[in-house]
Amino acid sequence: MRAMRGGVCLFRRMWVVRFVVGVLAVMALCVAGARAQDIPSADAPPEPDKNVPVVQQPAQQPVHRAEPSAADKAQAAEPAAPAGGVPDVFEVRIPPDEMAFLSGMAGVASGEVIRDRQFKRLMKEFVPTGEFHYGRDMGLDSALHMVMDDSRVPAQIQDGRYFTIAGSRGPYLGGRGMIWIDMKEGIGIGAFYFHPTNGEPTPSVAVFSRQVKERALGMTDMPEAFADDLSAWAQGSGVPALTTRYFITGGNMRVLLEHDEDYCSGASLNLVPEGEACEQMDADAADLDEVAAYYLDQVHYRMNATAWMIGPDQQDWLVMRDRTCGGVADPLGCRIRVTREHVHVLTGRPGPRPRPVGHR
Repeated sequence: MRAMRGGVCLFRRMWVVRFVVGVLAVMALCVAGARAQDIPSADAPPEPDKNVPVVQQPAQQPVHRAEPSAADKAQAAEPAAPAGGVPDVFEVRIPPDEMAFLSGMAGVASGEVIRDRQFKRLMKEFVPTGEFHYGRDMGLDSALHMVMDDSRVPAQIQDGRYFTIAGSRGPYLGGRGMIWIDMKEGIGIGAFYFHPTNGEPTPSVAVFSRQVKERALGMTDMPEAFADDLSAWAQGSGVPALTTRYFITGGNMRVLLEHDEDYCSGASLNLVPEGEACEQMDADAADLDEVAAYYLDQVHYRMNATAWMIGPDQQDWLVMRDRTCGGVADPLGCRIRVTREHVHVLTGRPGPRPRPVGHR
């Protein structure tokens, strides 16, 4: 019995000791925490001096970023334009050192320029080498000499880079021509106009460059500066605003140069003769391309082909087109659209990319 009481007393004394130790530990922690609050932290900002006035900082406003517009998104999605505004259909460029002499020929008569030995070498870089039919088969360089050898039109350099010569002294068939060189980008393009008398569409303009080898082209595939200067040359040389238009490539193929200008838009309106509706001009241009596309298909795109006649397939298609568009609200617009689509079927060229001419 005493032994049991002694055990109970020992247990009570041990419990009291543990309780006192626990209370002392808790008190020690509390004191340490209170002291820690009195010691400023190295990371905490110092307490402001009450003697120094407090400057209230303006509340920072949230930054609102404007959402990009639909036009900005479309522009960002478009591929970057080729350097210098030259379409990528132009392949091998002319080295700058081969064109350096042109800077000294500004103002020289076109006839003297085309007879110059250096210029003759330069022409080989961009004038196709195949036979061209100007009254008879000849080299395209020979045809250019025939219309330019006696030309007194001064050579011009525009914007410090675009070199142009021209001539309209062809001995027959109203022949006249132009040569255009971009001295900065190293490309050369020419144009030759005359009235064929061998049954093919007439009159016609053959634009050419051996630096291009595409199978189907439109004016939007040409540099804008060239399109402008070609239009100015045509107006100054008495070339009609609308003619059958080909392109002679570096592969000595004659392909369609489509009238994909929009004559009812922008500066293209300046090309519309007074008193004529621009939409009618678009329709006439589409008809010219339709006839030329059939012709080129029949002569297998030969550079000097001399025979053409309208076939039954084309006659049947014309009847179908007129019947399709005869009963619609906008028959002329329907005719333009249907003809353009058929031209693209014949040439394999994608849909048109209208671009008003007259802007550099």
